[in-house]
Amino acid sequence: MPWIRQSQWLTLMKKPNQIRAKKHLSQNFLTDENIINKIIQCFDLREDDHVVEIGPGYGSMTFPIIEIIGSIDVIELDNDLVNYLNENDDQELVNVIQADALNYDYSMLRKKKPMRLIGNLPYHISTPILFHLLGFSECFQDFHVMVQKEVADRMVSTHGNKTYGRLSVAIQSRCKASKVFDIKPSAFHPRPKVISSIVKLEPKTSLGNEVHSKLDEIVKIAFNQRRKKIRNSLKEIFSPQKLSDCGIDPNFRAENLSVEDYITLSKVGVRPQ
Repeated sequence: MPWIRQSQWLTLMKKPNQIRAKKHLSQNFLTDENIINKIIQCFDLREDDHVVEIGPGYGSMTFPIIEIIGSIDVIELDNDLVNYLNENDDQELVNVIQADALNYDYSMLRKKKPMRLIGNLPYHISTPILFHLLGFSECFQDFHVMVQKEVADRMVSTHGNKTYGRLSVAIQSRCKASKVFDIKPSAFHPRPKVISSIVKLEPKTSLGNEVHSKLDEIVKIAFNQRRKKIRNSLKEIFSPQKLSDCGIDPNFRAENLSVEDYITLSKVGVRPQ
């Protein structure tokens, strides 16, 4: 398994003192060499993989990745970090795209083979970025994202749990989701106040734009009124009888319905029954 070259590692360790992390961008740079290599090992890269990285920071994962696959596309918003990445010795191998990950069109990077994404998502906007990425799931083979543990738990949560919600259904209706491992605050500079987690997402066969659109609408309505029984929260969409016909108890609340239940409802339609 390739490790970061010592000269690069020493440079990376000095960088946090030269470029201050920007709090408004939720910048916490991964600096623990063992954790970096553990993440890359879990990524299980192949030489012909097309990798897109969100939030490369100082390149602590970028540089060892290009030792395996030869080149990489990175999305970075911070002008100081963009300049740093463009000035490194391997700049011809790192395609730096200065853009906001929250609204970037990832289909522009697609080639013949589905892409693979790895990213340290800014914690204050990780959920919106995840929803945005789901719109491009057909472009990717898989996603490995680093998020706050609380968000990771919601991503992989199953129905009947307090952590189960709109994000859980949106992700699991489109991807197989699994939490890989947690990361302590000490692995970062500056240290975040929360534990982080790596989550792996593997896109499923698409249900189609129309079904996904209906599903998102139903899920949003249901969880915006999650304390209500669905016979009440979804009454403008489905009658209690129609819910029963779909094999769903009208007295259930939003968190009691499985991802499969929501998919069933989305296929039936959103017009009043």
